[in-house]
Amino acid sequence: MTKEENEKRLEYLKSIVARLPEKPGSYQYYDEEGTIIYVGKAKNLKARVSSYFHTEVDRFKTKVLVSKIFNISYTVVNTEEDALLLENSLIKKYNPRYNVLLKDGKTYPSICVTNEFYPRIFKTRTIDKKWGTYYGPYSNVTAMYTVLDLIKDLYKPRTCRMPITREGVENGKYKVCLDYHIKRCGGPCVGKQTFEDYQKNIVQAREILKGNTRQILKDLRNEMEVLAEQLRFEEAEEVKRKYLILEGFVSRSEVVSHTIDNVDVFSITSDEKMAYINFIHVSNGSINQSFTIEYKKKLDENDEDLLMLGIVELRDRFKSQSKEIIVPQEIGMEMEGITFTVPIRGDKKKLLELSMMNGKQYKFDRLKQAEKLNPEQKQTRLMKELQEKLHLPKLPYQIECFDNSNISGTDAVAACVVFKSMKPSKKDYKHYNIKTVVGPDDYASMKEVVHRRYTRLLEEQQPLPDLIVADGGKGQMEVIREVIQDELNLDIPIAGLAKNDKHRTNELLYGFPPMSIQLKTDSELFYVLTQLQDEVHRFAITFHRDKRSKHALHSELDEIKGIGPKTRDALLKAFKSMKKIKEASLEQLSDVIGTTKAEILVNHFKNNS
Repeated sequence: MTKEENEKRLEYLKSIVARLPEKPGSYQYYDEEGTIIYVGKAKNLKARVSSYFHTEVDRFKTKVLVSKIFNISYTVVNTEEDALLLENSLIKKYNPRYNVLLKDGKTYPSICVTNEFYPRIFKTRTIDKKWGTYYGPYSNVTAMYTVLDLIKDLYKPRTCRMPITREGVENGKYKVCLDYHIKRCGGPCVGKQTFEDYQKNIVQAREILKGNTRQILKDLRNEMEVLAEQLRFEEAEEVKRKYLILEGFVSRSEVVSHTIDNVDVFSITSDEKMAYINFIHVSNGSINQSFTIEYKKKLDENDEDLLMLGIVELRDRFKSQSKEIIVPQEIGMEMEGITFTVPIRGDKKKLLELSMMNGKQYKFDRLKQAEKLNPEQKQTRLMKELQEKLHLPKLPYQIECFDNSNISGTDAVAACVVFKSMKPSKKDYKHYNIKTVVGPDDYASMKEVVHRRYTRLLEEQQPLPDLIVADGGKGQMEVIREVIQDELNLDIPIAGLAKNDKHRTNELLYGFPPMSIQLKTDSELFYVLTQLQDEVHRFAITFHRDKRSKHALHSELDEIKGIGPKTRDALLKAFKSMKKIKEASLEQLSDVIGTTKAEILVNHFKNNS
């Protein structure tokens, strides 16, 4: 598009904006092909739409949207609530490119109560309202099965798919199945259970699915007392059985407060790309529905707008008639006959916290699911988390950690392990023999190794690490800083892993002077850092042990006159260790190295003992 064509386009759009009414409504943006690319709502159409075309708009995504607009249409409504409802409807209908993308969880199962002569009750993932009434969807499948099992135990609805009719029952067309014989069905198909009794059970099952369990308990208790007064004890016993089962179910459910009834609770958890809106419905003091939807952001939408959109979507989906909605913040919308509550304390505050916890758990579960499919996503997340914790200039892709190992200064060694993208890069591990330090001086040994490591990398023009982690506290960090900053004049961030009195790593240190960084010891990031620390310990100790073993073997065999390298190797191959060589008899040694050399060994060990 040329500059002149773009100016003509903007002039045409601004002429439409100038004619917009100052009333509530929904507006739609179209691209060059006439496709709706964005749907919005506004209290004041003219003010809202004109804000997109101000020269001071600095959001990149909004500028991209405006560059794609070639036409505007709008619909005027009476209230902001109607505008919100219309916006939600149009977004679902047209799925515009620049609107938030609703991931609505259609794969979650629901419970269906069919419209048949003898209704069936079962779980399904296919919604077709001509077949029956649907309850759900259930994001918690375990909770759904619990409700289904309760209904089966209480009311024993039929499970056969046979299309039973009144005429068929009266004419004896059907036969009972196995469920009747094992007492999982009352046999309505052959008249063993009356139509009225079966329908009464279905009505009560529907109330349970709606969450009205306490009213059913009252009805069952009244029925039980009436039957007992009429001396119909067997029937009263059956009603009592149902009462006790239902009472047990209610006692296990989430009871908030008997004073809270028919209330909706909404909360939002969001990040840069996604928003998760949780919905909880409370009836008769019990939570009977919890569901979370997610929106994929497209234009830096704020939490308030997304929460309003979610409220409309979820109340419509679950056909909620609640007159009170609990929300985490004041929102700029009014709904006729609805009270919005932002609780400060008490049972309603606990409900809101429960909703927020569910939203965060849903976000965590989705994140874990995505990371399982794409492991690199987890590594990137951990690198970003560490970057944010330490305020690093870039992602810590390459992390290096050092450790020393010696016994009273003998056989002193050091090790460097390298993690790339939060995983061990074993081909980059390095061993070091301490050359300039005499005696057990860990700080001097660390200084030597760090200087050798990064001097070598600079000479070979190898990539430097994004973060150095000292296996120790402030002292080790200061030694590394002296080499990196003072001697080599390098700008590499340095952190430290400090231990407590029980010699367990308990904090991450950063900065000069070092400060403790808030990090939960049971977090994934802390686990990776301790894995880094454990790995450098293992690598250093293994190298030190190998060096000490070689030194011990050398001092024993290589100094015996008459025993050369070939004889030494033959002995070690046959007996595996010095202990077994010393314990071997003259005959056993002779079989390996001959009688003459065997006698030399035996005499040597006898004299030294």
